Amino acid sequence: MIKSLWDKYKKRRQARKEKEKNMTPLETVVSWVKTIVGAFIVVLFINGLAIASFVVPTGSMENTVMTGDFLFVNKFVYGPSTPQYIPFLDIALPYYKFPGIQKPEKGDVIVFVYPGDRDRVEPRQFQYFLKRCVGTAGDTIEVRHNMLYVNGKKADVPEHARYNPDLQSMPGERNSLFPRGKNFTRAEYGPVVVPKEGDIIALDQSNYLEWETFIRREGHDIKIRGGKIFIDDKEMNKYTVQRNYCFGMGDNRDNSSDSRYWGFIPEEDIVGSPIVVYWSWATNMPISGLLDKIKSIRWDRIGTLIN
Repeated sequence: MIKSLWDKYKKRRQARKEKEKNMTPLETVVSWVKTIVGAFIVVLFINGLAIASFVVPTGSMENTVMTGDFLFVNKFVYGPSTPQYIPFLDIALPYYKFPGIQKPEKGDVIVFVYPGDRDRVEPRQFQYFLKRCVGTAGDTIEVRHNMLYVNGKKADVPEHARYNPDLQSMPGERNSLFPRGKNFTRAEYGPVVVPKEGDIIALDQSNYLEWETFIRREGHDIKIRGGKIFIDDKEMNKYTVQRNYCFGMGDNRDNSSDSRYWGFIPEEDIVGSPIVVYWSWATNMPISGLLDKIKSIRWDRIGTLIN
């Protein structure tokens, strides 16, 4: 039986070689293109359904993960999806997300689709961000003297977190944090309640700016005319939240662009949780300086588990 299968394999291999010998240059090019496109599609779907690779671009999560860490991300845990973007081109694709085996929980390190700057409905370009989930739908988030409180209780500090309890606010900071009109700072933030599906938000002129971008991100048009609020051209004094959200913060709390700056993370846009560092080096060095780049390899980071 085994010999018969082996003989068939050798015959097919020989026939393929004979066919390749007789191919014209154009047929050879077409064959290579088909192979590359096929491999690209396979990688796209594996990347969407199971395990993905992620490069840490900033130091907002130091020292839990470092700038230049290459991570394997478990996408199955929160729900695999069809491809979300075209690699190298960073073009977002419409995608379908399958049910996961669990939902994000407080304390999880998460990779998610960046929702966009505070006052933008969509990001300027497709990006994945990496933060720690510090609050889930329904939780109340507050930062006092740079210490995080969740539902009124001081939150556990991650093992490798970095922060300065005496941090002072920066000039103009009160006008740059989320949401508009609250005058929060990084070190004195909140309280804010993380929205959950079904929540009823009372709307009036005093909190219109606070919720305008949030409601637009949920897919609705909102405007204020003559002191009245209109959603999808209907006068409204309340809004019903359509999705569950999380609140993300960096472990390097003093140097992190996170939910304090740009808002809540839709639960459905959380794509996975990092598992392990499989490579780590200085990403800001050009490849032309290969020797220096090799010297920058952090061998002690390779194999580090993320938690």
